[in-house]
Amino acid sequence: MAAVRHAPSGPAQAAAQAAAQAAAQAAAQPTAPQAGRRRRRSSRRHVAAPWWFLIPALAFYLFVVLIPGARGAYFAFTNWNGLSRVQQFVGLANFRAILHDPAASGAIEHTLFIAVAVTIAQNVAGLLLALGVTSRIKSRNALRVLFFAPSVVAPVATGYLWQYLLSPAGAVNTLLHGVGLGFLQQDWLGDPSLVLWSIATVIVWQFAGYSMVIFIAGLQSIPGDVLEAAVVDGTNPWQRFWHVTFPLLRPAVVINLMLSVIGGLKLFDQVWVMTSGGPGDASQTMSTLIYQNAFQFGEYGYSVAMALILTMFVAILSGAQYRLLFARRGLR
Repeated sequence: MAAVRHAPSGPAQAAAQAAAQAAAQAAAQPTAPQAGRRRRRSSRRHVAAPWWFLIPALAFYLFVVLIPGARGAYFAFTNWNGLSRVQQFVGLANFRAILHDPAASGAIEHTLFIAVAVTIAQNVAGLLLALGVTSRIKSRNALRVLFFAPSVVAPVATGYLWQYLLSPAGAVNTLLHGVGLGFLQQDWLGDPSLVLWSIATVIVWQFAGYSMVIFIAGLQSIPGDVLEAAVVDGTNPWQRFWHVTFPLLRPAVVINLMLSVIGGLKLFDQVWVMTSGGPGDASQTMSTLIYQNAFQFGEYGYSVAMALILTMFVAILSGAQYRLLFARRGLR
């Protein structure tokens, strides 16, 4: 008779079961290459997941902004008048005409002048206001509201307000005459040598408070212990500002520069309301000239070509300032 084999019992049986479980777990676990592939697939799914939520917004932006913008840019290479169905492709003729148009070259010069003047004056004024209202004066909260208030006024309303104030019989000349400074009275918007300065002053008056708010945010983000350490080191207020505060304000400075440059290049509402580009073409900017060519003279293709040049200016300057902000911080 064959011998009867008995299953192990006791400690031997427990050891056998543990060995079987370990073997099953080892068989179930993936190898190193398989584990690496699984981790990469999981990482890709984790990275790609947020993009699914962006698809609706990107689709909306594509159909509302990019496609109409590209179609509109096509008209820069045609002689379309904005109304007829006839569109003749003329290539770069509109851009060549801009290069030989005195009105266009003057508008570009005026636009750059206003953008530079506004950028410098607005940021200097905004920084000074921010430093003033972050001091220990009791009325600092009321002053913040007062200085910021003009920036929320509609640009058209601001234009009409200052058109009246700067008129020959307006409040500015009346005030100068009342305080004995009548010799300073001017036709602020009718004198070709003063009109650009007057417009730049209005823009600075309206938006210096906006720059102030951004500078206030930057000042409040500076750690207090850094300033206290500078005081302990014996620095005076000017040294603390120039060597400690101002370098730490770089992000706020660059953001303000970017916003003011873009705003100066695209300036339209205030100029159109106050002067309509006059007297003559003395205050004509690229935006006002684009509007006149498109909606008054029927040269839609020509105006779109100029709009593309303006867009190029804005894109180049914005990109340069963006690089200035992030490249030096090692975030590019």
